[in-house]
Formats: sequence, C-alpha cells, structure tokens
Amino acid sequence: MAGSETEADPIFLSKDCLRTFSDLSSRDHLTRGLAMDSVASMYENWIKRHHQPPPTESAPSTDVHENGEISQHSRHLTQHLSSLIRLSAQCPFNDVRDRANEILECVKERGVQIPRPVSQGPSSFIPEHEIVPPETDDEQTRQLFVDAFLQNNRLENITSVMGFHPQYLESFLRLQHYLLRMDGPLPQDYRHYIGVMSAARHQCSYLVDLQESEFLMQDGDPDWLKGLDYIPQKLKNLCELNKILAHRPWLITKQHIEQLLRGNDSWSLSELVHAIVLLAHFHSLASFVFGTGINLEIDHECGHTLQPASLSEGANDVEAHHSNSVASSLESSEPGVEMLMHRMKKIQEAADLQEISQEEMKQRFEKVEKQSLELLPGQSACSECLAVSDYAKYRDDPNFHYEDFAKRGEERTIPTFRAQDYSWEDQGFSLVNRLYSDIGQLLDDKFRMAYNLTYYTMGPQKDVDTSMLRAAIWNYIHCMFGIFHDDYDYGEVNQLLDIRLKSFIKTVTCYPERTTRKDYDNFWKEFKHSEKVQVNLMVLEARMQAELLYALRAIMRYMM
Repeated sequence: MAGSETEADPIFLSKDCLRTFSDLSSRDHLTRGLAMDSVASMYENWIKRHHQPPPTESAPSTDVHENGEISQHSRHLTQHLSSLIRLSAQCPFNDVRDRANEILECVKERGVQIPRPVSQGPSSFIPEHEIVPPETDDEQTRQLFVDAFLQNNRLENITSVMGFHPQYLESFLRLQHYLLRMDGPLPQDYRHYIGVMSAARHQCSYLVDLQESEFLMQDGDPDWLKGLDYIPQKLKNLCELNKILAHRPWLITKQHIEQLLRGNDSWSLSELVHAIVLLAHFHSLASFVFGTGINLEIDHECGHTLQPASLSEGANDVEAHHSNSVASSLESSEPGVEMLMHRMKKIQEAADLQEISQEEMKQRFEKVEKQSLELLPGQSACSECLAVSDYAKYRDDPNFHYEDFAKRGEERTIPTFRAQDYSWEDQGFSLVNRLYSDIGQLLDDKFRMAYNLTYYTMGPQKDVDTSMLRAAIWNYIHCMFGIFHDDYDYGEVNQLLDIRLKSFIKTVTCYPERTTRKDYDNFWKEFKHSEKVQVNLMVLEARMQAELLYALRAIMRYMM
C-alpha cells in the first residue's frame, strides 16, 4: 500500500520522470542511444503490466475511476509521455528526436492515449515558424542549444526564443550556469528554492515549475514545496528582501542587510550576495517570460492534456491577426521606422549645436518620471493554468506590488538614485565580484551585451545606428526605478519612445504578470519579432541591474 501511495505522489512522478530522461544529456551518440533503449523498454514493460485495452460498453476502462479521475498508473504514463513529446519536438539531437517519435508511434499503436501539447511552439506571441528551430543550420546557435540541453536536461522554451540573439544567449547561459551549477556560497537546493520564491513574486508559473523540478533533481526536501511554512527559518528570513527587491527596490536599506547577517539563522555576506543575484535574476527573467509570451513546457502540469483540441484553440491565431489588423488602422500615434530614423538624425544634429545644463537635464528626467505615472497597466492576466496554480504558497504579503517611484501630488520622500554617486561600473561591479568571485565579470558581460547588441537594422532598414534608441529604452527602464543618469538627455525618451512602447515597457518591467498579447502586438508594428525580443532582453538586463544597484548600495552602506 505504501508503495502505491508513493507512486501516486505528484512529486514522485515529477522526480522519477526527470531522472528517467537525464541520461540523454550527453554529447556521446552511443550514450544517448542506450538511454533511449532504456526508455523504450520502460514503456514496453509498463504497457504489459498496467495498460488496459481500449474500453467498450461491456468492459469499461479500469484506468478511470468512478469519479472520472484517471488512475495513478495512467497519470504516471501520461507524465512520462509528455516528456517524450517534448524531446520529439525540442531536442537539439536529431537521433533523440527521431527515436522519441518512433517510441511514441509504437505506444500509440498499442492503444495508449497520447497527450497533446496545450500550446503550439515556445511562444504564444511569436509564430512557431519564425522561432529558431532546434535543428537550425546556424552552427553557433545549434551549439548553444546543445549546451543548454546538456545544462538543463531540456531545451527550454525561453532558450528557444532567446535563440534570435545567439551572442546574448551565450552570455546568458554562461551566467546562469555559473549561478546555478558551479561552486558557490549556497548549496544547490537553496539556489533553486530561491528561484521558486523569486518567480512566485510575479506569479510566473513557468519559472516556478522549472525551478521546482530542478530543486527535486538536486535532492531538495519535497516538504519545502508545500510552501513557506515548511522551509528553514534562514530561507524564510529572505522573504522580506525578496518582496522589496521584486517590487520596490529603492526601499532596501542597510538595516535589511544587517537583519539577515546577524542573530540566529543568519547569512554570511557571500551567501547573501549569491542569494541577491539569484533573486534579481529570476525577477527579471519573469519579465522576459511574460513579455515574450513564453508557453509552459510540454511536460509541465498544465502544458499537456488528454482532451481533444477545441475549435477555440485554433481560433487564437485568427484573433491575433484580427487584432493586428485593427491595431494597424490606429497607428497615428506610433512613429514608423522612417520617422524614428528622422527623429534620431534631428536629435544628433541638435546635440552638435547646443549644450544642456545639468538643471535642464534633471527637469527632463522628472518630466519623464511624471509622464510614466499616466501609464496604467491592465488587470492581471487570467488563464486556466494560473487559476489552478498554487504559487501563492511561496508568497507572503501578496498585496505588496510596484508603486511609482515618483508619486502623483506627493512630496518625494526617497531621493533619486544618482548613477554618478553609485554606478555599476565604478562601485557595483567590484563589490559583487569581491563577495562572490567572478560573478561580477559574468554579469558585466551580459549587461554590456544586451545594451550594445545591434545588427544595424530597424525593421526593413539596414545600416542604421540604433545606439540612441537603445539608450532611450535602457534609461527609461532605470527611470521607473528612480535611477537618474546625469550624462543622458531624457528629452530623447519622449522623442524616440511612443506611448505604446512606453506602456509595454512599464507593464513588462513593473507588472510583468499583466502583460497580454495585445500589449505585445500594439508596439513597433513595422519591426521584426527578433527586434521585439531584443526590447525584452533590455528590460531583463536593465531591471536586473537596477535591483542589484539598490541591493549592493545597501550592502556597501552596511560595510562602512
């Protein structure tokens, strides 16, 4: 009886399934072949032991209980099959994809019902045929996909979408591998549980599911996945910092740091820095997930179904096309590519003729701040999967959320963060590198890559210098966190970023869980999907840098 209860446990199913396929993470063709042989034998043995023939009126299926729920044996098989479907579609190794499809066909011929993916492709915002496939001919991207698969035992949807920009993806994977896998102050289970906690702040079930799985693979205590009431006090003490860093990082003080470093269940300074980088990493990654419409992995609980496809599911692309057509008739407020290029030229010409005083620069910054107050996000995105998700167990104070740094009609109580007084380049980089060896260089490489990434194109136009536009996006994101760069003219923000782009950036940066397909479709209609993904990469990195600046400044003040 005890054995059947273990097999009925969803945690057991998830962990067992992950371990079954982990041997496929090898560069060696023979090793992968042996692993797939084991997978095929496992299904054959399972079907012989447990599978019932297709039901008839006289002999109903014993896989279904009287209350309509499928048996635990069938549930176990469905979980494994969903992982096999994922491999058949998203593994960068041709031999694994082909063998997975063969096994699925054999299982289907034995009368086993095969689950189907709920969504098509890695993103609900970007057509599947436009996303870089696992079998891409681009050698650099293909090797990065292989590296990602070997690191994570899967080619994640988020990696596939980042595949638009292989140079960035390389720096991202290097940082994430170091942060989660390499030697560091924190044990492996803590790292992935912090990933769960931070993703849950933004209700990002995609990242929560991934990090729960990784936590189990690292032999984390399954009881911790019941919620914050079941974790060690040391981890629980991190909740306040997690909350503030995710939503209002300007509130972090040296007192928050001191509370974590002293008393019972205290953190060491190096452990805390590792934790802070993890928190900022997953907060900002949640922005990217929502901003690019990342679909759940096929083998996530809500990523597959045994139900047949409905007509409404097939209508999604039609509705999206209709919304694009309607939006295209309302483009008067959005400058096209040629207009943007014209404005950039005018800005450059004006900059060559006049100098702007520091006082004027500050006033232009404050104007952009105040205008941001008028941009109101939509209501929280609602989906069937979010409705059944229990990510709330990982969140305390769920009503704590982003509030504008500059509040309407109120006197400023927190001073603007002046980048010339504490910058990433001059202070943040060296401090984080000293307390968590080598992480500073990896972060710096990633920040620089996102900020400087260019193909010298804008939509259909080529040989375009986009540095001015990239600076406007980056500094606008920092502006929403109260960070002022005294060497930047914020007047350029209003000239280069239209209301729809500003609204998208604010939503993805500050309220990512409220991002909708309409938000994504409504900005930059003349631009390519790869360029919209690049905007989201800048949100990810500028937001992460902003969180780290506030946290590292508080640590510096504690150390003084």
